[in-house]
Amino acid sequence: MPIFIWKGRTPTGGLTSGELTADNQDKVIEALRKRNIIVTSVKEKPREIKLPFLSGGKVKVKDLAIFTRQFSTMISAGLPLMQCLDIQSQQIEKEGFRKIVKLVMTDIEGGSTLADALRRHPATFSALYTNMVDAGEKGGILDNILARLATYLEKAEALNRKIKGAMIYPAIVISVAVIASAVLMIFVIPVFAAMFKEMNATLPLPTRITVAVSNALKSSILVIIAVIVAIVILIRVYYKTDNGQKVIDTFLLKMWIMGPLIQKSSISRFARTLGTLLASGVAILDALEITAKTAGNRVVHDAVMEARKSIGGGETISGPLRTMKVFPPMVTSMIAVGEATGGLDEMLTKIADFYDAEVDAAVENLTAALEPVIIVFLGIFIGGLVISMYLPIFSMASVIK
Repeated sequence: MPIFIWKGRTPTGGLTSGELTADNQDKVIEALRKRNIIVTSVKEKPREIKLPFLSGGKVKVKDLAIFTRQFSTMISAGLPLMQCLDIQSQQIEKEGFRKIVKLVMTDIEGGSTLADALRRHPATFSALYTNMVDAGEKGGILDNILARLATYLEKAEALNRKIKGAMIYPAIVISVAVIASAVLMIFVIPVFAAMFKEMNATLPLPTRITVAVSNALKSSILVIIAVIVAIVILIRVYYKTDNGQKVIDTFLLKMWIMGPLIQKSSISRFARTLGTLLASGVAILDALEITAKTAGNRVVHDAVMEARKSIGGGETISGPLRTMKVFPPMVTSMIAVGEATGGLDEMLTKIADFYDAEVDAAVENLTAALEPVIIVFLGIFIGGLVISMYLPIFSMASVIK
């Protein structure tokens, strides 16, 4: 939606100006007239050219959680909405986020509700966020909704941090191993190969295989890198297709060790998102649609959308979830109990808390399982390279004796 720069006069004759986000100039003039401003000029603001390395970038979940927590505290303290946003805009460190908050303030000044103003920035404020704010405004409980949102964002950030933390150690070890192996194959082994060639010695089979692999790697390193990059790009492109998402996400759920971790994190995200939305008063069909979009896995997304169809047809949520076999029996049984007792939001929160603990355990198991596997693999691979290079030396030493 375009931003317009306007100038005008107040009822007392004073000059005033500002910016307003609207569909067109007529909407701007109409909004300003409601504020008793006589418009003298309106023009669309030129679009800024944003370079990724110069712009503020995407707002992080951590920053949004801090903003929401502080916003909730100020609203509950009785401060006016515009004053809360003004204070926030002054203390936000990231320029990109600060600009967004100021644009939200401008829209509210133009007559928009907080939820509508936030909806104009979907890259920062998700559908979950704006729908909950909308429910809070309509119900007069904005401070409670913002507090609930802040808790949700904090827990979501904690969950993401746990999963990323589990990946750091294996990624570092594998990266170091690949670099060390490449250095050995490209720079060290060719030196040994040249030395063996001068001796005109008959090399053992392991040594000949290692030298051949080294020569192939050295002569085709650029081709190998290009092939790897091409494969990564093709996978990313394929994942953007409907069938690609289904195939890859199904495969990820079936992976050894990683599969259970992905499943548990997806269930935790599903339960917490849906529980938070329902507790905030968002309509169940809208809540299920938003939850499906934030599931993080296509298989879970499809299961939730099937549940949405079931609800639309007057049935329960638990039925289709049980049929899809994505969720464990315990989860579907607890959801069924929640539906029967009218406490679905509370039951979903309990499921989310349980699976947060399960994710913690899965992360520990992942690290514990991968560490010995990686060490054994590195020992066999690099040890094999070293032994294959020293076999000819051992052979020659035995002949000399």
